Amino acid sequence: MELTIVAIDKPETINFILGQTHFIKSVEDIHEALVAAVPGIRFGLAFCEASGKCLVRWSGTDPDMLELARRNAVALGAGHSFFIFLAQGFYPLNVLNALKMVPEVCRIFCATANPTQVIVAQTEQGRAVLGVVDGQSPKGVEDDAEIAWRKNLLRQIGYKL
Repeated sequence: MELTIVAIDKPETINFILGQTHFIKSVEDIHEALVAAVPGIRFGLAFCEASGKCLVRWSGTDPDMLELARRNAVALGAGHSFFIFLAQGFYPLNVLNALKMVPEVCRIFCATANPTQVIVAQTEQGRAVLGVVDGQSPKGVEDDAEIAWRKNLLRQIGYKL
């Protein structure tokens, strides 16, 4: 077995979701879940088929996000993994519950805009996602001023009253 690291290639502000699913039907079901959760959502989805023709299957509503999803899926190459790249102004927070309710979705590895590395195992059979490095390590513990800043930020962006 060989371990490798695959860096996610994306613009700094773009959010993405990396997950695992188990059936070719996932492409259509995930697409439908996203557009039902957020009407007008712009995204690209790519799924690494793990049997049969073993193609990268794809769908979406935004050509740039589709290109990111396909390119990263090919680079990762882990069976049954999927990427969703969300266009500017769309966020995982608004689609994660709908995505988790898709019957074929097994797990979500990450949902982030941070720089991300995926730890991949390569065997004679194929590749598997072992985990992700999402952003950086903590540099300390928040104090009262940082707590106040966090609470204020959440109210400024409309997530708290």
